[in-house]
Amino acid sequence: MNEKKMMKRREFSALLSTPLALGGLSLAPQLALAQTDPFAGKFQTLAQALPVAVPGKIEVVEFFWYGCPHCYAFEPVLAPWIKQLPADVAFRRVHVGFNAMIKLHQRLFYALEALGKAAELQDKIFSAFHVERLELNDEKSLTELVVRLGVDGAKFKDAFNAFGVVTKAGQGAKLSEAYRIDGVPALGIGGRYLTSPSIAGVRGEAEVSNGRRALAVADHLIQLARAAKA
Repeated sequence: MNEKKMMKRREFSALLSTPLALGGLSLAPQLALAQTDPFAGKFQTLAQALPVAVPGKIEVVEFFWYGCPHCYAFEPVLAPWIKQLPADVAFRRVHVGFNAMIKLHQRLFYALEALGKAAELQDKIFSAFHVERLELNDEKSLTELVVRLGVDGAKFKDAFNAFGVVTKAGQGAKLSEAYRIDGVPALGIGGRYLTSPSIAGVRGEAEVSNGRRALAVADHLIQLARAAKA
């Protein structure tokens, strides 16, 4: 695995480490800023800006997977950062769907979101994967888990199979492709920038330290996005 701790797309199926794909991303702005910007090289810039979900807001998107150990390690650093975001920033999570198994977990997330339970159960779902190490590989096991966590089973099944949830999962997949996400966790900012603990971090450093570095870069990118709107 990458020493800088990003779970790569190919690792999900083959447990291989690959560099983050850069297709569709332009590094020219970072090179131009290399002499003046202390964050140069710590983020990537999309060649074309993407639309955001909340017009007028600076959007921050976390791309993640419940089963990713690096996403689990990032969560305790990310959660308090989310709480102190300014009013002009809108945060949301997008669960990736890199393969058939992860698409099940993706539907779990969007079903819980549809039921208003995703944020409330985020830590508990992560714990089920990484502390309890449950085999959550089909609809039955996912349903049993959420019922144990207090979710109505019938409502969950309806949501899990609802057209709206399938649509949201598809939209999440398209956004991941638009940002050229090839590993998680990753942060998309303002429809224009991408950073992550892997991109912003230092080889060999603890995941918590690299997570904090990524959030410092994200703060910088929020400022850039704010300045561009002014």
